[in-house]
Amino acid sequence: MIRVIIADDQELVREGLRMMIDAEHDLTVVAEADDGHRALTAAREHDPDVLVMDIRMPDLDGIEATRRLVEAGGRARVLMLTTFDLDAYVYRAMKAGASGFLLKDATREQLAGAIRTVAAGDSLLAPAITRRLIEDFCERPPPTAATPDVVAHLSQRELEVLRLLAGGLSNAEIAAHLYLSDTTVKSHVARILAKLGLRDRVQTVVFAYETGIVRPGRTSESQPRRGAVDPPAA
Repeated sequence: MIRVIIADDQELVREGLRMMIDAEHDLTVVAEADDGHRALTAAREHDPDVLVMDIRMPDLDGIEATRRLVEAGGRARVLMLTTFDLDAYVYRAMKAGASGFLLKDATREQLAGAIRTVAAGDSLLAPAITRRLIEDFCERPPPTAATPDVVAHLSQRELEVLRLLAGGLSNAEIAAHLYLSDTTVKSHVARILAKLGLRDRVQTVVFAYETGIVRPGRTSESQPRRGAVDPPAA
């Protein structure tokens, strides 16, 4: 059973979300909160798998609450709710450590699917969000900026995967581009996260663009190489 906490300052929104979530056989709401402070307290008390949290809340907003949760080592994944598609708040939430984003007008199926996705350790970041954030909100370094030393620990193949991941491609799409198995790509992504010390692929996108590893309009500079399909990772 996936344990969920709902954090939103509007009671009607919380009630609607609870009804949709509790209607799923594998999801259950264990607590609700009307601001970021109460969300953090509930997370400590109930140890949820997913925290469904509004970006904009009084006193302590969802972005700052997410940052504090991540810095404290909380294991809960944060699924951010927003009423504005692709706005500047989403980038700030990405940097804070959110694992996914969903509009408040999402259907029950979309909400349940998003919760399951982030609970499984994956990230919910549509390519359209990636492209908009890249162009409008990333604090990009100048063209002469040096590549971080940590990148030297990545293999050439891992750099290829990183660039495609930063373009918003899913594991399956990366596998198709590089002629690899899905399992191999998943292994590459896991190693990239470990080597860079990042929480998930959302933070990897931010890292890639802010450090200049990938730049807007130049994601094609690393074209996939044709070759045999790699054997699945052990």
